[in-house]
Amino acid sequence: MSVSSEFLNKYNVSGPRYTSYPPANFFNNAFAVSDYIGELKDSNTQTPKDISIYIHIPFCPCRCHFCGCSTVIAQKKSVVERYIDAMKVEITNVSSHLNLQRKVTQIHWGGGTPNSIEMRFIRDIMEHIRSIFTISEKAEIAMECSPAYLEFSDIDELAEMGFNRMSLGIQDFRADVLKVVNRMGPKYPVNEVVDYLRTKGFRGINLDFIYGLPLQTPESFTETLKQAIAIRPDRIVTFSYAHVPWAKKAQKQLEKIGLPGPEEKMEILVNSIAQLEAAGYLSIGIDHFVLPDDDLAIAFLEKKLHRNFQGYCTLETTGQVYGFGASSIGQFWGAYAQNIKEFPKYIDAIEESGYAIERGYKLSKEEQIIRTIVNSIMCNGLLVFKEIADQFDMTVQQIKELVRFDPVNFEDFILDDLMEMNDSRIKIHEKGFIFARNIAMALDPAYNQEENIYSKTV
Repeated sequence: MSVSSEFLNKYNVSGPRYTSYPPANFFNNAFAVSDYIGELKDSNTQTPKDISIYIHIPFCPCRCHFCGCSTVIAQKKSVVERYIDAMKVEITNVSSHLNLQRKVTQIHWGGGTPNSIEMRFIRDIMEHIRSIFTISEKAEIAMECSPAYLEFSDIDELAEMGFNRMSLGIQDFRADVLKVVNRMGPKYPVNEVVDYLRTKGFRGINLDFIYGLPLQTPESFTETLKQAIAIRPDRIVTFSYAHVPWAKKAQKQLEKIGLPGPEEKMEILVNSIAQLEAAGYLSIGIDHFVLPDDDLAIAFLEKKLHRNFQGYCTLETTGQVYGFGASSIGQFWGAYAQNIKEFPKYIDAIEESGYAIERGYKLSKEEQIIRTIVNSIMCNGLLVFKEIADQFDMTVQQIKELVRFDPVNFEDFILDDLMEMNDSRIKIHEKGFIFARNIAMALDPAYNQEENIYSKTV
């Protein structure tokens, strides 16, 4: 795949990542605890019907300069214990509003660095969850881990707790790249860790990488992916580094070293797609590559791929997402609800009232429809207007009017062979997935291109 600088600049604009619709910058402080409780109750009868649980651990031994997450430097054990106790209270209070006949099909631990805290704290939360909820036999129980702090004995304990999926944040195999972004490298050879995970029954093993970091070149990233392919994980993710120094001040450190330009980033991306597909990985969504027998590959081919703040998943494993911990976000059919970001304030709020909601957003019916349209494009690269119309008991014309559909907005995408379109559907071509965000933006009537709100699409 060849992409010229002119072509790149044409589509490299500021835009949402669409991990939610509307994006998180729409959330507001008018959303109160009473609204949250109402949405919890409503979620019992909404689709998807199952329960997805997100646990946020904000603690990190050190802060990576590229990080865009809500994190804090590691705290004393007494502080971590207080945080864990607060989450248990929150889980208990939230569950009191839920129909506990519903099954949990997904538990996801993110951060921060979840595996940097003692295993006893993780076990404490997992036992609390199991004492309240019914866990599906097919549940995906996943943790995002830094290989810098992962022991083989940790894997043993996590497997005993029921964890069956792991994502390892490698970011780059080059030691000099990791050093300039203030990240420690793996403690043990990654191939040995992946092999051991498989012996413990883990599936969907994922290696995360970031391109667009200082010192990276197309040649060096090709070598990094060569090492990843040799390990043969089930999934490889190549995230585009999102440079938002107005929101994450630590990222300014990287500007002093120098960042690859958009042309170089695009070359890395194009090379990565060709390299991974040649190695037998299937490209899905905007940044994921999976082996053909992986659940995500099957879901993508069957057009049953889903996406939330935790990443891609299948429609079978997804549920209404209930977030616990500082900065965590609940994702319901009718609303989003986010907790206080600062963990000390989160603990205080839980200890005082049992809840820590800071902001949120209630979706209108129109926004629920647009979200379904955006997800269809971002996940499956396909939008069939009649399917959306039938789902919401509307006409195709009403759906098109809702998104202010204008064929003119798609002329360049079609001329550049990124997609095809007729009166009934939009289908993104393989090359077009790189610019799926741009295509989704053309279907988003609320999109407003402003600097210092969104990252660049490339």
